[in-house]
Amino acid sequence: MSVLSDRHFHDEAEAYKVVEARIWPNGPVCPHCGGFERISKMAGKSTRIGTYKCYQCRKPFTVKVGTIFESSHVPLHFWLQAIFLIASSKKGISSNQLHRTLGVTLKTAWFMSHRIREAMRDGNLGPLGGNGLIVEADETYWGKKANPEPSKHRRGRPYIKKGKAAEKRAILGLVERGGIVRTFHVAQATKVNVSDLVAANIAHESVLMTDESNLYPTVGATFSSHWIVKHSAGEYVRGGAHTNTIESYFSVFKRGMKGTYQHCAEKHLHRYLAEFDFRHNQRVALGVDDETRADRILDGIVGKRLTYETTKAR
Repeated sequence: MSVLSDRHFHDEAEAYKVVEARIWPNGPVCPHCGGFERISKMAGKSTRIGTYKCYQCRKPFTVKVGTIFESSHVPLHFWLQAIFLIASSKKGISSNQLHRTLGVTLKTAWFMSHRIREAMRDGNLGPLGGNGLIVEADETYWGKKANPEPSKHRRGRPYIKKGKAAEKRAILGLVERGGIVRTFHVAQATKVNVSDLVAANIAHESVLMTDESNLYPTVGATFSSHWIVKHSAGEYVRGGAHTNTIESYFSVFKRGMKGTYQHCAEKHLHRYLAEFDFRHNQRVALGVDDETRADRILDGIVGKRLTYETTKAR
């Protein structure tokens, strides 16, 4: 059941209460010294909402410190609105739309979006699949590279697609059928790069499903079985063998990137992938509604602070 309600989106004091309850379930903890015994809430007309003082280190703090909200002058209830809007949009919400909806500057809306995407990044790196479970793997290409690298060859044969695809950003996608997805932006989709990521992120008891790409046969032999569909021969489904799940994910991702975001610098692509991964992994088919999805973004706000200069550089 969601803890967010209309009052948290429009009242600053209520917004602080819901975030404090999430981050400090057992009471305030000083982010500077870790103390929790000698802390009192500061009061007064000139005191900012939600300000506490630790009498162990004698420093003031708010619940924003150490989260994606730190050093932000944007009201906290605006942050909660932005989180809900991004969580409830199937293909994302642009910075321009966020700027118009919240009444903040475009620069602020862009920065808020990136901080929220950082909160959506999943820190769970356990293997996908397992005994008898199916994991689909495929690669796609989106957006032109700023500085295309030359193709890497082995025995005279390239392991990335020729032509226009070689100039685009490569993305590897892994999805547990009926479960979660995990994507990676790689400099080049080579046999070595792809094999390393597949081996590190999929349990070897799993059934691996791919197309007939030369990237997968070697690593595929390390799994319990490797099923291949031959797209070049017009084959897309053979019994239970297909890669339609990961291709469906790529379709939603590309529609969102082209129709909503329109432009994405390559250095930020990993954050957009994290956003679409999160939305897929917290989807309605898994029993997650918009309110619960927004709650789960709040679960990821701690320890992921970004500064504007850092965001621009990455």
